[in-house]
Amino acid sequence: MLFPYILVVSVLLMLCLWSWSRNSAGLPLPPGPRSLPFLGNVGDIDMVRPWRTYSEWKKKYGPIVSCRLIGQTVVIINSESIARQLLDQRSAIYSDRPAGPVPKLLGIDFITAFLPYGDTFRLHRRLFHQALRSDAADSYRDLYLDKALQLSYNLLGSPEAFEKHLFLYTASIIMSVTYGYDKFSWDGPPITSIAKLVELINVGLQPERSALLTAFPILTRLPPWFPGASLQRIAQHTRKLALESMNEPFEFVKRNMATGDAPKSMVSDLLGKMDEGKEAISEQAVKEVALTVFVAGFDTSSSTLFTFVLAMVLHPEAQQRAQQEIDSVVGIDRLPDFYDRPSLKYVEAVFRETIRWHIVAPVGLPHATSSDDVFQGYFIPKGSFIVSNIWEMSREGHDDPDVFRPERHFASDGTLLPDTIAAKPMWGFGRRGCPGRFIAEAAMWSAVVHLLAAFRMTKAKDEEGREIEVKEKFTSGVVCRPVPFQCSFVPRSTDREKAIRLGRAGI
Repeated sequence: MLFPYILVVSVLLMLCLWSWSRNSAGLPLPPGPRSLPFLGNVGDIDMVRPWRTYSEWKKKYGPIVSCRLIGQTVVIINSESIARQLLDQRSAIYSDRPAGPVPKLLGIDFITAFLPYGDTFRLHRRLFHQALRSDAADSYRDLYLDKALQLSYNLLGSPEAFEKHLFLYTASIIMSVTYGYDKFSWDGPPITSIAKLVELINVGLQPERSALLTAFPILTRLPPWFPGASLQRIAQHTRKLALESMNEPFEFVKRNMATGDAPKSMVSDLLGKMDEGKEAISEQAVKEVALTVFVAGFDTSSSTLFTFVLAMVLHPEAQQRAQQEIDSVVGIDRLPDFYDRPSLKYVEAVFRETIRWHIVAPVGLPHATSSDDVFQGYFIPKGSFIVSNIWEMSREGHDDPDVFRPERHFASDGTLLPDTIAAKPMWGFGRRGCPGRFIAEAAMWSAVVHLLAAFRMTKAKDEEGREIEVKEKFTSGVVCRPVPFQCSFVPRSTDREKAIRLGRAGI
């Protein structure tokens, strides 16, 4: 007697699945795995490292794949070429951001990365372009070199605290460029509040948690004391930290401007244009874009530098070759600068390979379509989540992509390939691309070349003189970094050590 009911239910489920995969014109969604009603493909995805699942789907279904996640259509792009065609060339359709309750719950929905595509987002982008464009980034070259010198000096004093020094290097450049804020320590305000905010955001925005709360927004109303309501407890801290982080350094700039003591910075430049009537913007908009610079740049840049140190410890042959090149081009009695960069081709290859080897933001943040679209005969409906599998794109066209091999960035005739770091997928696509990529790229290169010039990065030794093993292991989340490890920074020469100490003394 149950058979007719089972048959009816089965037919209805099949019709639902069919309707999800085709539009009214009969065009299919991009191919992908079969999904369950409502839950979709939640059980098919490695929620800790979803980019690996997406890469496996590429092998089965091709470079553009669709799936369902709790009632939501998700389109995964596993090819840089397709990402350029859709997210760059059709940016008018692919520049929205999925609506979800998590950024608002955390008190960070004003940050540019989470804004829907509209007037406020366009205003933010315009302000970023004025302050962080390529020629503006070049004007800070002396700052990058000065901070890299400070980084080297700090490592001479306490090499075991290298993680802290790399964090401070990244934070000090961002704070200087954004607020003209130069005199601070890692353990003091405002850096403590902002760094803690970035850490909590990375935890709060984990993909599986965001997907669940987007499907069941009522869960965001659970009280913080409720069992399992860890995000609500995180949100209590992030809302407070977001206001502190947005207001305190901004007021610092305003006070300095009032006394005529404000150094050049993104905030002082924008406020100056407001005072002169050149910009029809609000102080709130300036606050929001300024904090966005730190939130977007701090974790990604510092994680890339941690990855570089890990790569050098694990691959001493690449480190040695880069150092030999520096010695031959720069000499041993001074430290490198940006004028040396065109001649340091192997160092450039090491830098590129560091970024390619372990992408710090493997899938970034999803885009969303603002209208229906058709691509290569596939239907992409309005409101679809568009996920760029940047991890897979970094592996396209490379043999043994898991291997750290700087030589892959040279042509067969030995010349460095013409592609540049600033054009890589890691910076995102279209109108959602990272506006601070020129500053971030230059700042990271400055740290990399100084570390190579000044130190041998080796495995640390225990009390009995045995090397402590270092593993190629990374965290997961929106931003991935190496799991903490021990290593040694050994000065390469007395001449370079002397140059670092004299440089910090201003001699």
